[in-house]
Amino acid sequence: MKTRLRTLILPLAAGLACADASRDDPSGGAVEMAALDAVFADYSASDGPGCAFAVSRDGQQVMARAYGMADLEWHIPNTPETVFEPGSVSKQFTAAATILLALDGRIDLDDDIRSYFPEMPDYGEAVTVRMLIHHTSGLRDWGSVAAIQGWPRWSRVHSHKHALDIASRQRALNYEPGRYYSYTNTGYNLQAMLVERVTGQTFDEFSQERIFRPLGMARTQWRDDFTEIVDERSVGYRRGEDGEWHMLMPFENVHGNGGLLTTVGDLLRFTRNLDTGEVGGPEFVRLMHEEGTLDSGWKTGYAGGLRVGEYRGVREVSHSGSTAAYRGFLTRYPDHGVAVSLMCNAAEADSRGLARQVAELYLADAMTEELPGGPAGVDADPADVAAFAGGYRDTRTGQYLELTADGSSLLMRGGPGGPPLLATSETAFASATGVSIAFEGPPNAGERSAGILNMPAADGVRIEPVGAFEPTAADLADYVGAYHSEEAEVTYRFEVEDGRLVFRDRYGDGAALEPLYPDAFAREFGTIIFRRDATGRVTQASLSEGRVWDLRFERVQ
Repeated sequence: MKTRLRTLILPLAAGLACADASRDDPSGGAVEMAALDAVFADYSASDGPGCAFAVSRDGQQVMARAYGMADLEWHIPNTPETVFEPGSVSKQFTAAATILLALDGRIDLDDDIRSYFPEMPDYGEAVTVRMLIHHTSGLRDWGSVAAIQGWPRWSRVHSHKHALDIASRQRALNYEPGRYYSYTNTGYNLQAMLVERVTGQTFDEFSQERIFRPLGMARTQWRDDFTEIVDERSVGYRRGEDGEWHMLMPFENVHGNGGLLTTVGDLLRFTRNLDTGEVGGPEFVRLMHEEGTLDSGWKTGYAGGLRVGEYRGVREVSHSGSTAAYRGFLTRYPDHGVAVSLMCNAAEADSRGLARQVAELYLADAMTEELPGGPAGVDADPADVAAFAGGYRDTRTGQYLELTADGSSLLMRGGPGGPPLLATSETAFASATGVSIAFEGPPNAGERSAGILNMPAADGVRIEPVGAFEPTAADLADYVGAYHSEEAEVTYRFEVEDGRLVFRDRYGDGAALEPLYPDAFAREFGTIIFRRDATGRVTQASLSEGRVWDLRFERVQ
């Protein structure tokens, strides 16, 4: 059994916010308690879950409060010392462990991962450890493949053995290593396993020795055994269809991608080290903030488990997370010495939004308007803009995105979304959040041209116009049959019911598919594209969704 330093926490009155008055901001920049409480008004009830947050200035915690209940069955309130899971906020801890191992000289960040995982396929190009950190490896997300298989996370007890097994069965990557960015938990589970293979320690033992104990994070550990009893841990809750709260806990042992058990105070201790380098030194701090760079030279904004950017004109280093019903956000504003940690045990909580509202109270004088000014638009004729509207195919993934006209701007659905794309020239559009499209030419006689889509995490993505698809009965009959994926170990059946194409998984579950463009249909969370041989016969189905691109199914019937 793991040994932890435990602190006895006395429950406070249910529904009341908790704060240590001695932590009031000594810098003169104190924030009214009422303003903080107002942020969490929806999470302060004595019959629902809630949140805890903490704030630091220049490394000193100046505020810690909690709201709502940690355990609804036992009527135990959240406190600033309650243990939560912050989901993918955990990734910066995993990146830190990997970087420390590299600074020890025990690995090189540019090593091919097959040096440590010989069971992984040879994809013809090296996938490096650095690519795992930056999400530029092209590796498919193992949890997404498991869901395609019929066993989504939380539906069975997954372990690192399962994650590695799924990853090692993938015959293809989402893309050539380094070419694009795609967020994947696989890369972070592999890092946790890499540390274990190189050191002979469990990932928790290494993290305790090199990170948690040196930084005084006495209430932090990895959830590598979900059955372990953890003192003062909150229970995760989500609302069911009946409107009542139901438990939703992470009953799995995979970690590194998430799985950190911690408190809001411990999170602040870690993020302070990203300024000081007390653990790891200056080179550690540099590598943790080094952004991923694509082959094109494009910087993705994703560093060592950290997103590097700006919020309302202020430099921000942050990461959000969600695991089961837990939500988390850890953010730091290095130019102002302010950091905010927040965790909730309510699935409906917007952890990013809540934490930033707290930050706004402490940095009100430094922050600008909600959105930057954005690109300088031109006086475009709405009729000319409307000519670009319609469906397009993302040539990386085959997925569908739709542009609709709104005066002199375009709105995007199915792509990165966000605010409107303003016309910046006759054939170019851009948004205030760094998304832009440059078309090859203006529409000619109703014919739209292809365009190049750039966004914060990727550049040079070609999108091609596609026409509407209204399949006939004969068209639908072409797709009927069984299709098998060795990579996902699953067979899908496609049938026609009431004039619509329907897919069924191994359990008979499924849904009707919506036609998008010829041979392409919308599936929940993704796109199914049927592929034909030289004779025109449908021989394959390809499934693309957020974290899995072009997963092939061979027709077997």
